[in-house]
Amino acid sequence: MKYTKEDINLENGIKREWVIANGIGGFASSTIIGINTRKYHGLLIAPLTPPARRYLILSKVDESIQIEGKDYPIYSNIGENYISKGYTYQTSFEKNPIPTYTYKIEDIKITKSICLENGKNTVGILYQIKTGKKPAKLTLAPLMNFRDFHTMNTNHQYNLRQNYKGTKVKIILDNMIQFPIYMNLSEGKYIEHYNDTFKNMFYIEEQKRGFYPEEDHSVVGRYEIDLKPNETKEISFVCSLEENIDEINVKELIKEEKKRLQTIIKQSKLTEKIQDENKKELIKTLIIATDSFMAYRPSFRLHTIIAGYPWFLDWGRDSLIAFEGLLLKTKRYELAKEVLQTMVRDIKYGLVPNGYSGFDNRPLYNSVDASLLLFEQIKKYLDYTKDDEFIKEQILDKLETIIENYIKGIDIDNNNIYLDTDNLIVSGTNETQNTWMDAKAGNHAVTPRNGKAVEINSMWYNSLKILESLCKKYGKKAKAKKYAELAQKTKESFDSKFYNTRRKCLYDVLGDSKIRPNQLFSISLTYPIIDPNSKQAQNIINIVEKKLLTPYGLKSLAKGEPGYTEKYEGDEYKRDSSYHQGITWPWLLGLYYDSLQNMKNAAKTKKKKDEIEEKIQKFKEKTQKTFEKEIKERGCVGSISEIYDSIKPYEPRGTIAQAWSISEILRIII
Repeated sequence: MKYTKEDINLENGIKREWVIANGIGGFASSTIIGINTRKYHGLLIAPLTPPARRYLILSKVDESIQIEGKDYPIYSNIGENYISKGYTYQTSFEKNPIPTYTYKIEDIKITKSICLENGKNTVGILYQIKTGKKPAKLTLAPLMNFRDFHTMNTNHQYNLRQNYKGTKVKIILDNMIQFPIYMNLSEGKYIEHYNDTFKNMFYIEEQKRGFYPEEDHSVVGRYEIDLKPNETKEISFVCSLEENIDEINVKELIKEEKKRLQTIIKQSKLTEKIQDENKKELIKTLIIATDSFMAYRPSFRLHTIIAGYPWFLDWGRDSLIAFEGLLLKTKRYELAKEVLQTMVRDIKYGLVPNGYSGFDNRPLYNSVDASLLLFEQIKKYLDYTKDDEFIKEQILDKLETIIENYIKGIDIDNNNIYLDTDNLIVSGTNETQNTWMDAKAGNHAVTPRNGKAVEINSMWYNSLKILESLCKKYGKKAKAKKYAELAQKTKESFDSKFYNTRRKCLYDVLGDSKIRPNQLFSISLTYPIIDPNSKQAQNIINIVEKKLLTPYGLKSLAKGEPGYTEKYEGDEYKRDSSYHQGITWPWLLGLYYDSLQNMKNAAKTKKKKDEIEEKIQKFKEKTQKTFEKEIKERGCVGSISEIYDSIKPYEPRGTIAQAWSISEILRIII
């Protein structure tokens, strides 16, 4: 995706962001004009204990050109009362897949490409320069930091120690001697700075989010490179937490990264038979986006899935919802196996961790649905891989443990999970939020949904049926019979209690008649608890289409319901209060799509099958057009946001790149 001079202006430039990842939880991110608008923007955000404890190391590199004594700053920054306008010299921005900026100053052309080394906390910047008739000098000023990426250094005087030999520099910031920073330039000279601080960089997006918007960075020094007339030159800058960076050739680094990503596209075989070039390019872009969410946990020796950039870590729920689209559709089966091993590694009292602490890697168990989502993804993994040995030897016992604990009852982390006498699952309290609608505004759970939630009981039935089928397959006939009988009892209670005859849809939680998308779980899973060929299923689809469906996803609450909010904006409390109260979520389109597929498969006549198939094809085409335009024109270049406003123009909100958004749109389009 390329943006030309016409697209390079302040208004467009600060809205369009990009992100690339390093495969261990770290990333680089900024805007297409190089202005950092978030505290999460930077060229090296490095996990100190991968993939967690992510720290901002290199905010940016500010470049300037001197021609015959005249200084041309080509960097762009925002302060509270000023904007430096280096972007006026910028002629293009491209991400394909490496972010690349191009500038023209008089008759000098500079191309700047940014690349992370996969598996390392290292960023490389390649400057390709073609000079004009006059000699010139290029100056590079790295803006350094060393802070948790959720925090900011304000009114900060950096404690700096550095030593250098030639152009290689070792830096200790704020006495973090266990994490020295290294940087190097392929040529030129390094000039050390003393007590030099870039004051009050202004983050406009943080101000919008209700946070303090200004930060200080350390200017540790500068590099100067003399440029002769009429020469072509390549200069490599490297910044890293690794000491051995002397021999890194950034051009080769970029070449290897492009090759790695092309291999993932090729091995997926998803574009081989596609004639539509627009669709082919969209799928390639989405496949590249899937890779950015993969991260290796060295302490586990296993891979995991980052939920979203810039601020989320790996979450069990998100990983399992994104699992098929990210890993199975793209044929990355070994990684899929590792993610499943990660999911079951720390099961406690039948609960799959909903995530791990970003500070000490402690597993967190505030989820009733992650364990039940696991069953559906195990079934899909088997469908794709036929890997019975792995499931039988390493997974089956874990699944039985989950079911038995849900029957017995689980109250770790106030989950309050148990099987009631009517064979429906109860979970949560007024103060906890353990379904996917998990926002808290202060200490207030906005959507606690405690009691008997529709998707939890739909997944419970589905999990029992999947476990029944696995027990049959692997010779555990008595267990299979037990789970079949329990599933039937659950279905009978569900059928008698969950259908709301007045509104012609399902209760979201028994006793709560608000119209939400969670009812789609009842017809979208491998074993739908509602017959997809039934009148009830048709009514569910009808109300979802009428009340919740938008081009960008499904609303989390229907308009007209108490508390409905259609714009995600304001300070933290206001945003958290609206998160699941009407805001649109792209990943929910996957539930809608699977529901239609199940309805088509269950239809009794060819006419009905054809009608539903026509609806599916129109939906797929509309979804493709919507997100083909979205990833080019708004939000994060080449990715899809976490959420959208539910009113035109459906502005992208939340994280700029979300794993389950990418996963579900890719699944639908394919």
